[in-house]
Amino acid sequence: MKRSTLLGIFLRSLTIQASFNFWRMQHLGFAFAMLPAIRKRGGDPIRMADSLALHLQMFNTHPYMAAPVIGAVARLEEEGRSPEAADLKKALMGPYAAIGDPFFWGALRFFAAAGAVIAAWMGSPAAPLAFLAIYSPFHFWIRGKGFVEGYHRGKGGIGFIRGLDLPAATVRLRFLSLILIGLLAAAAVQMASGHMNGLTGIPARALALVLLVLYALGIHKGISPLGLLYGTTLLCMVISF
Repeated sequence: MKRSTLLGIFLRSLTIQASFNFWRMQHLGFAFAMLPAIRKRGGDPIRMADSLALHLQMFNTHPYMAAPVIGAVARLEEEGRSPEAADLKKALMGPYAAIGDPFFWGALRFFAAAGAVIAAWMGSPAAPLAFLAIYSPFHFWIRGKGFVEGYHRGKGGIGFIRGLDLPAATVRLRFLSLILIGLLAAAAVQMASGHMNGLTGIPARALALVLLVLYALGIHKGISPLGLLYGTTLLCMVISF
């Protein structure tokens, strides 16, 4: 398949969420991405329509992990193995979602956000860019590299994802995120103590520590962290007046 065709398929894969629906999830986006491969193969229009119909079945996985699946399926489509391609995407969508959701949503995004908050705490106006600089390169890399490996290896493309060992990376990133949040909490206590020096008879740092403990207990009791954030903001606004 020509590089221009492969590039078109990959670029289309980036829009897989654009037509997301609760009927068949990402099926329209997947079929849209596969259309150049089906057209390139050519042949009987009825057979092409049948191949496209196979990709209009329900499909749902992590959006960043869709490109490796699309690459492998494009290879099978090029070889005229549409039924195998449909079976492959059904087999991969669940495991890839189970790998991608904890890593990207639960670890990498949280780690990038912690880094951006620390940059903002230090007064850097580029804090939002820090988030993008941490988060975006890896997910674009895994999309691009995964698509290429999926196309070259076909069914063997799963070896590329397995080799990344994303579950282990998820654990490491969460550990590093906790370290960053701990540093941020320590800095918050230090700053709070500086603003509460005027409180007579109350050790400022001890009061800040008590507040942190209360927040932890609130989260443990099921109070929403967002509710605690808004409540604290409102309390600080009342105190400031």
